[in-house]
Amino acid sequence: MNLASGSLLSGAYILALLSTAVVGLPTRTVTWQEYSLLILSVIGIGIICAIAFPRIWRTGPRPRLWLTASLIAVIALLYVQLRLPQPESNDISQFVSSSAQGQVVTIQGNVETVPRLTRSQKGQFWLEATQLTELESNENRGTTTRGVTGKLYVTVPLLQSTGLFPGQTISVTGVLYKPKPAANPGGFDFATYLTKEGAFAGLSGRQVSFPDENQESTWGWWMLRQRIIHAQVRQLGSPTGLLLSSIVLGRKAVDLPYDIRDLFIQTGFAHVLAASGFHVSLILGSVLALTKRWGTKTQFGIGLTALLIYVGLTGLQPSVLRAAIMGVGALVALLTHRQVKPLGSLLLAATILLIINPLWIWDLGFQLSFLATLGLLVTVPPLVKNLDWLPSVIAALIAVPLAALLWTLPLQLYVFGMIAPYSVVANIIGTPLISLISLGGFLSALVALISPLAGSAIAGLLYYPLQGLLELVRFFNALPASSVALGTISLMQLLLLYGLIGITCISSRVQMRGIFVGVIALTIIALPIWQTRLEQFQVTVLVADQEQVLVIQDQGQVTLVNSGETDTANFTILPFLQKQGVNQVDWAVAVDSQPRFRSGWVPILESLPVKRFYDLAHSEPLPTDTQAIAEAVQSQNGIYEVVSTEQRLAVGATGSGEKTTIELIKAQPPIVQLQIKDRTWLLLGDMPPDEQNQFAQRDNLPQIQVLWWSGEPLTPRLVDVLQPKVAIASAEVIEPQAAKLLQNAEIELYWTGRDGAIQWTPEQGFETTLEANRTDATLF
Repeated sequence: MNLASGSLLSGAYILALLSTAVVGLPTRTVTWQEYSLLILSVIGIGIICAIAFPRIWRTGPRPRLWLTASLIAVIALLYVQLRLPQPESNDISQFVSSSAQGQVVTIQGNVETVPRLTRSQKGQFWLEATQLTELESNENRGTTTRGVTGKLYVTVPLLQSTGLFPGQTISVTGVLYKPKPAANPGGFDFATYLTKEGAFAGLSGRQVSFPDENQESTWGWWMLRQRIIHAQVRQLGSPTGLLLSSIVLGRKAVDLPYDIRDLFIQTGFAHVLAASGFHVSLILGSVLALTKRWGTKTQFGIGLTALLIYVGLTGLQPSVLRAAIMGVGALVALLTHRQVKPLGSLLLAATILLIINPLWIWDLGFQLSFLATLGLLVTVPPLVKNLDWLPSVIAALIAVPLAALLWTLPLQLYVFGMIAPYSVVANIIGTPLISLISLGGFLSALVALISPLAGSAIAGLLYYPLQGLLELVRFFNALPASSVALGTISLMQLLLLYGLIGITCISSRVQMRGIFVGVIALTIIALPIWQTRLEQFQVTVLVADQEQVLVIQDQGQVTLVNSGETDTANFTILPFLQKQGVNQVDWAVAVDSQPRFRSGWVPILESLPVKRFYDLAHSEPLPTDTQAIAEAVQSQNGIYEVVSTEQRLAVGATGSGEKTTIELIKAQPPIVQLQIKDRTWLLLGDMPPDEQNQFAQRDNLPQIQVLWWSGEPLTPRLVDVLQPKVAIASAEVIEPQAAKLLQNAEIELYWTGRDGAIQWTPEQGFETTLEANRTDATLF
């Protein structure tokens, strides 16, 4: 089989797996009707290609090869469906309590991974469950114990996770839960993440106990990994030592602090912390250079051993496995004195891995590694040729990061909606330093396996290079617009961009018109963004537990009402704004005066400039963080203003017709009137029933269309006076009598715990993020 035929068959398998994204795998349940339609489409494409393109290359595939490729694609579609994880009848997820508060249970099982620190400062690890102990009904006042199976995502207080090791048998007491899909637009889909990992439930642990106090750890790759990490941290300290270990082993194998990790990702250095082809090439190149006098058989044996050890140390990551298989191919070619065909080797490696586990097709690390390597193979040579006026070393130094960025940027925009404008320049400057640190880190790791003290001493020599790398990353991160949110692109834009890149690489004529191609690519990205911002008017009530958070987007200008807690800002508001392409908040409105519900303004102000900050949180005394917020806003050349009651504020784009207005009616508890287009919203804070009735007696109460409250009890008098058309509760559950009251009054009811985020546009009206059962959802 020649390269063209092999590439066609491998490409058919890979593209068929990728096509499952069209029907939504694995983010949702796909019907067999949808899947059958996809299979028929693949067969049809194969038949059309066989008839219309009997030969693509001079030695290219014949019609029967197209039909074979079509058959392989169909097999791939069926194979990935069969390999999708499904819970067994006694899977631990089958015993999750239907109670909204959850039920405390004790799960016994075996630890699968070394605990890691989460962003919420908890210890997280995977547990293979074997036994479940749960409380019986109150009448029996007993417990039941049963055997279970399944993988669990476990979080526990940090101290409870200290010292746990893979293979250890433990019992964890906590609340068992099923993960929920992304409730906010573009939010993290925890349910899909667990499905990809073969898990269907999580455990919020409170206490860890040990059935066998004297259990000893058994050998595993994790022990060698910890040996290396401890040796490097001993000499360099934390986080410098952890940074070196991450550069050597990858951030998935090392618990690197999130602040350092985020710095590298935001500056375009994420690949430095990802074990990938660069690391494998460095290891293999060093081994072959050091053993070039020992004969090809010796080189093959030592090189293969080095690859196997590195794959084991990094924890069998798909990106490393892909690079290792290509490395083995290079060693085989060296042993047999044959020439390596890099592109064919890449396709073969990807196909082998996706046969072993087709679900890796959805692994972002695998996707980025494959695309970056493809870019290096097909794009670096023409780039170096066009830079022949520079010294060859400098030309390669520029071409490598540029090619990798070209091939990975569309996927990054599709997933994250962010771009690091200085990434190419930063990588050109940083590559020599990164290569030095990587080589030194590998040497330190190898020596540490034999002698931790000697490995620590070698790691100590890298202190100043590591500090230099950190300073370089901090410098680029501190530059204006170091990280720009463009907003996530659509699947169609993604396909158009990769089609354009592919045509550019294949056609030599197109390569000569690089500027023209670049303009087309920018148009594909920028035109929809420009059109959306020109026309968009959208109001979004975000899911933030009991916190009332609202975002108004008006022709590219943004108004944010409330920040919630710190976690709400970090995990809900900022990711939403990032994927919407928001780089500044034009108007920020703080309504709540409770310090806990204002703490989110700190990370928001650190991440985004705020042009004007309206503080409606009128209380005596003023909230303690008032001065800090005011200084943060003013440091960005923004305006901070404390707003009094009955003061009307105008926000929104000047050319959008009616201005959105905000008016504070009552400070404590907060009642705020928002005039959004032709609809009047009333934000109602937590009010006791007697205060609600007093408020209902006020004169000149506005006629409202939307009542927005926190899901607490409502009085019939207040509802009768306000007479809203729509009621929105920012709550996981709603007080049952309030829900019944609204339903009896025929008021359309939404709440974030059931519907997810609620969005309103003048054209579409109210829409929800989640498909909800409006009759069976839990109220309280």
